[in-house]
Amino acid sequence: MWGFQGGIKMAVRSGNLSPFFSTNSSLFHQPLAAAAVAAKAARVAEQIPPSTTLFVSGLSGRTTNQKLREAFANFGDVIHAKVVNDRSSLTNHCKGYGFVRYSNIEDAEKAIKRMNGQFLDGRVIFAEYAKPKDTTS
Repeated sequence: MWGFQGGIKMAVRSGNLSPFFSTNSSLFHQPLAAAAVAAKAARVAEQIPPSTTLFVSGLSGRTTNQKLREAFANFGDVIHAKVVNDRSSLTNHCKGYGFVRYSNIEDAEKAIKRMNGQFLDGRVIFAEYAKPKDTTS
């Protein structure tokens, strides 16, 4: 048995590489798993209501509260900007996410539209409405 690598070597020698680059391969035509489809439907159905608080992900370990506030202040009155830090590390770096709170929903919406997918401290960040805390414990 040649295995996958042996099959590639034989195809290269013979010049017949079409099975490896063809979109007719069964690999490209397998249906999505039912669990994956259900998970995607649940994410789409789960709509987070507009809020004055934004969840910002993708932050660099170097991002500080001040840098986060300055980046989002261009779109309205920022009441609070908080980077969540990793207290277990010696350097207390950002865990990669934080929260920004505006004085009104219009400013928060403007910030999402303008900052989602933008660069901050060399990383692409993502902004969305924050989910309300689950207080049923």
